[in-house]
Amino acid sequence: MVHTPSLFDVGSVTHAGRVRERNEDSCLVRTDVGLWAVADGMGGHEAGDLASRIVVQSLDAIGTPESAADLLAECEERLFSANRQILALSHERQGATVGTTAAVLLVRDSYYACIWAGDSRVYLISRGAISQVSHDHSELEELIAEGALSREDVNDWLSNAITRAVGVADDPEFEVVTGPAEPEDVFVICSDGLTRHVRDDEILQHAATRRAQAACDDMLALALDRGGLDNVTIVIVRLLTPRSQEATRSPLDREPQP
Repeated sequence: MVHTPSLFDVGSVTHAGRVRERNEDSCLVRTDVGLWAVADGMGGHEAGDLASRIVVQSLDAIGTPESAADLLAECEERLFSANRQILALSHERQGATVGTTAAVLLVRDSYYACIWAGDSRVYLISRGAISQVSHDHSELEELIAEGALSREDVNDWLSNAITRAVGVADDPEFEVVTGPAEPEDVFVICSDGLTRHVRDDEILQHAATRRAQAACDDMLALALDRGGLDNVTIVIVRLLTPRSQEATRSPLDREPQP
């Protein structure tokens, strides 16, 4: 199958926030191959910024795969490679805990794939509605799934440890979701520094109505105005409607047979 490049409106921003001295988030924009990612180094542990950077650098080494399946397979291999590198970094630091979340979006041949570990999120805005494609790998989500906690109780919890990450286990667990990607769909990839301060309906309002970079900048400003208690990273990807190819057809081209 010949890959026809898609058209995208893409924006990105990352910021240390108003409280943290160091930005442990990293993001990757590889629109040329249809790959975007956010990694959030684990706060309270050593070298979170290095861990997130290792994930991004490993993914950035991807070339131009032949198909959507090849792109997904190479993305997974790069994440496993990053996991090994972070484990080696931990070993160099006498076994100190080093880790990072990873949320990766792939778009190719009218389909998307989302692969992630941790609580960095991928949202899909389609036909005027927002849905969370990923689900958080966190203690709170496990309690909600077990029925021990309602979603309305979440705001009363001061901490929310993640249950999966890159760099903390020899055999990391990644989750993958795939689906169709249509023109005018909007994907939002973000660290929890955004969702700590900005509601899903507000993400919908900004990302659905503004150009990608303007929406990123506006949501960052909103998160900072509300305290900026953590690093904030946002990547927005809008699939644009392809221009008609009719004008480029030769009059000698045969019409398709019924």
